[in-house]
Amino acid sequence: MRKILSSLLLLGCVLPALTGAAQRYYEEVFTGDQIMVDSDVPFAVNIDFLLSNLDGEDPQTAIDLGTLSAIADVGGEYPSVYFDPFDDSTNVKLTSIGMDVYYPDPEQDEVEARPVMVYVHTGNFLPPPLNGSATGQKTDSAAVNLCMQWAKRGYVAVSMDYRLGWNPLAESVQERRGTLLNAVYRAIQDVKMGVRYLRADAGDTNTWAIDESRMVIYGQGSGGYVATSYGTLDNPAEELFLDKFIPNPFEPDVSYVDTLLVGTVDGFGFPNSLNLYRDNGVSADVHMSINAGGAMADESWLEAGDIPQVAIHAVRDDFAPFTFGTVIVGTTGEEVVDVHGSNTFIQKANDLGNNDVFADLPDGDPYTDAARALYGTSWEGSNAQTITVNNTPEGLLPLIRPLYGFLQNESAPWEWWDPEGPIPSTVIDPVSGATAHMASLASNPDMSPEKGLAYLDSINGYILPRVMCVLDLPENLCTSVDINEDYLSGSDQIDFTIFPNPTNGQARLRASQNVERVEVRNAVGQLVSVDAAVNQRDVVLNLQGVQAGVYTVTLRAGEASRTERLIVK
Repeated sequence: MRKILSSLLLLGCVLPALTGAAQRYYEEVFTGDQIMVDSDVPFAVNIDFLLSNLDGEDPQTAIDLGTLSAIADVGGEYPSVYFDPFDDSTNVKLTSIGMDVYYPDPEQDEVEARPVMVYVHTGNFLPPPLNGSATGQKTDSAAVNLCMQWAKRGYVAVSMDYRLGWNPLAESVQERRGTLLNAVYRAIQDVKMGVRYLRADAGDTNTWAIDESRMVIYGQGSGGYVATSYGTLDNPAEELFLDKFIPNPFEPDVSYVDTLLVGTVDGFGFPNSLNLYRDNGVSADVHMSINAGGAMADESWLEAGDIPQVAIHAVRDDFAPFTFGTVIVGTTGEEVVDVHGSNTFIQKANDLGNNDVFADLPDGDPYTDAARALYGTSWEGSNAQTITVNNTPEGLLPLIRPLYGFLQNESAPWEWWDPEGPIPSTVIDPVSGATAHMASLASNPDMSPEKGLAYLDSINGYILPRVMCVLDLPENLCTSVDINEDYLSGSDQIDFTIFPNPTNGQARLRASQNVERVEVRNAVGQLVSVDAAVNQRDVVLNLQGVQAGVYTVTLRAGEASRTERLIVK
């Protein structure tokens, strides 16, 4: 594993990566040549908002929608003419939406039910370089490398596409805002259909040997808005009618998002609407949401019992506010709508108890320790405002990057790209000659593969222990160990501490009285180590070579004893 850039965590020095026996789901257990990739797997077909002419006054549009809707109702096959952008006989065009699936070679992996990590890419809901950026595809460098790293750890990783399209050049702010909000809404619907596709396959041929009861959605940048909304937008009658989603305050019953036109929050459309998805009876539930550089539409969407949420967020992000503020679209630099950032919604998720499953993860690893060290600290942001990290936002990894000018502060330091590639080298400003690469450097001036990969290492180091807890994966650090009463004795207990905990193999025990014996047992109660410690209160415990996992440590002195949990990495 590469070394970790702690500039992403706190001080700018380099911390050594964690070492120890390879632990599936946390560390890589497969090599690159043991990972298979199925590219461009089609999972859905729906209306292409980039290529369609949806002019309601043109009768051909109504004809097309009626024809396509009737086909969708019966699950039929759409004629090829609707997929041809050069055929002018139809106004409405369709697109096939695909995913790339990364998974361990079945001949190299005997596990038949693997947890799933769904990756949703960034891009301002427009294709690059139209979005003014060098990134915005399911094959971005960060997407490919994260998915490959997850697959090497034993997950099935899915980089999922979704439909793009809104009008950043519309004359009115209402139209610009409305088309963008609808693009986000469609993306949520598309990703839900992708999850349904995976779950339906798991119930049939199970092509990728997935465990449909263990699914996580990870959204980056624009995809982060999809991820945070995925499990929280569940009451559209109220949540889509907040004041900021109303284009005309004199028409409070009209939202930017017309569900009768674009379909339900579950993703399904109505006859003759702008949505061809139909209910296939398959659940789109996921079990955890991770946001990297996005935000949540509104914290009021969060309720007790929602799925756990984790976030990675640059404190000085000018585009997606860290705490609360207005989204600024990199494409135009325009303010769009007020949202709540990771600092706010992660704190609320904790306050509601939604993150209780990993709230008590122990200190001891550099990722968790560095994140918690930033809680409660304050930093200068753009325009000299002060940004304060909340006191207890467990599940939030704040990133501290240098302070640059307004709209130049980093929002995605994990991104990188090939400056000579066809998209980055495309000129997007004919007057200045600026390319997509040059535009992207404005908010990531020192981008490089080394920097990006170091950030991905630290992201994985932070999120994966929490993923393992939420999904209840083997050897997760939140495993509740039942202490076997058969080997507890006496009513007088010894007070002692173990540090560091978790440990890489060596720990120190400090007791309140002299200790006669130290016993270490694994999670099923088997004795793995016994040390005599006659008349000592300070004991060094050497577990080098012991398999990573959760253990109990029992100290005995006469009739008194005490048992505590120890985590070995």
